[in-house]
Amino acid sequence: MTARYFANCVPYFALFVALPALAQQVPVVEKTLANGMRLLLVERHDDPAFAGGWVAHVGSANERPGITGIAHLFEHMMFKGTPTLGTTNYPRDLEIIAEQEKIRDQMREEDVKLRAAIRRGDIDDLLKPENKSDRAKELERQFKALVTEQRQILVKNEFFKIYTSHGGSEMNAFTSGDMTAYFVNLPANKLELWMWMESERLLHPVFREFYSERDVVFEERRMRTESTPLGKFSETFNALFWESHPYGWPTVGWPSDIPAISKAQADDFYAIYYTPQNIALILVGDFEVARATALAEKYFSRIPPGKVAAPDVVTLEVKQPAEKRMNAEAETNPQVDILWHTVPFGHKDSYPLAILGQILATRTGRLYKGLVLTNEVATDVWAFQMSQKWAGSFNAGGEAKDGHSPAEVEAGIYAEIEKLKQEEVPAAELQKVKNNFAAGEYRKLVSNMAILKQLIRTEGNNDWREINQAGAKVQAVTAADLQRVARQYFTKENRAVATYTRKAGEAKNKN
Repeated sequence: MTARYFANCVPYFALFVALPALAQQVPVVEKTLANGMRLLLVERHDDPAFAGGWVAHVGSANERPGITGIAHLFEHMMFKGTPTLGTTNYPRDLEIIAEQEKIRDQMREEDVKLRAAIRRGDIDDLLKPENKSDRAKELERQFKALVTEQRQILVKNEFFKIYTSHGGSEMNAFTSGDMTAYFVNLPANKLELWMWMESERLLHPVFREFYSERDVVFEERRMRTESTPLGKFSETFNALFWESHPYGWPTVGWPSDIPAISKAQADDFYAIYYTPQNIALILVGDFEVARATALAEKYFSRIPPGKVAAPDVVTLEVKQPAEKRMNAEAETNPQVDILWHTVPFGHKDSYPLAILGQILATRTGRLYKGLVLTNEVATDVWAFQMSQKWAGSFNAGGEAKDGHSPAEVEAGIYAEIEKLKQEEVPAAELQKVKNNFAAGEYRKLVSNMAILKQLIRTEGNNDWREINQAGAKVQAVTAADLQRVARQYFTKENRAVATYTRKAGEAKNKN
């Protein structure tokens, strides 16, 4: 299913917490520290543990050409440690980092020459060893020697080791177009440990192994994007769809940007976006709000506020004047993927669009019944609304059955959407979807970590209150709302279409 190329974007129905009208609301207590950092606290005494996390309001949409992928790089760098975590010899550690920067400045001068050579047509690839000058090769040798020396004094994965040795689990992080988040489960008596660990890496971060980790990110891109059947095509389709908005570049970054990012650029990025005013701490579990607040004041108030506010994303997606199409030959089942421009998180139309996704999708949805069961032109279908912080899209598509084409699947999808435009959804069908929303999302609130992740997503997308308010908004959607948004957004000129077929003779060779 090619919709999966939005690797860091969660379908909007997965963000809803559509609680039944009379269900208990998530009792979030919001506090603000003197430095501007916000706390979201949820007491739950079901078991002696808590889920702790924090979300920085920064993602790939906050980047610019030349440093795409830097937000995701920081997700990695925030695990590298502090003056006391991650090294056995901090003074020498700092000296090595400084020496590495001097060499890197000289290496960047060589990179400028290589890019000029590409523009002249003298070489065809920046990364080929044979294209590098003798000076560049010598600088690389010197740099690798420093990397080898630094590794002798590093304590790898010390954050992970400390947390797991104290009963921690599910330690992880993620980056999307809109946010970067970090989280872990710990026993209740380790709350102060968590406060110290997390505040330390914000107050005293040490970006050791910066360039090595940059290479790790580059390899991650190669594995997830360039080495998968649809990765590079999906990336191209995404860039085609988002014409002006920064969602058009991948969260992992463009391949030419990742190896060009400097530590100085990273330091500047951190100073702007990893400030107390741009971060929310979230705790869910067995603790007392008063004590948790006092500990947060003790540890996190040490972090000075940022000197400037994080800038808003100002570039809006231009109105698309005509349908866009991409035809690709790929090592995958023939299929079609369709995107329409819609609305961002919290927009009033995001709720009926999310419901339309469920009416069309699932094994009881209209697309499956019409294209898979009745007309038998597809083997799989999908549809969902994705409302991100700054903009949104609706995705629908399907895989063609043997003997049928992506064009037939595409026509079938449009036929089902046309019915939504012409006829109101019956009350029973609408209510069934609403009930599924309520039941499904309520089940996501059964554990500390599940609630924490819901709060991370809603807070990161602009407003944590959606965890309590979205359910009522979903229940308020009418059949007329569904018909209106179907007519408004599902137009030919508002869509981009990708079709995937195998190269001639490919299927035969694989059988």
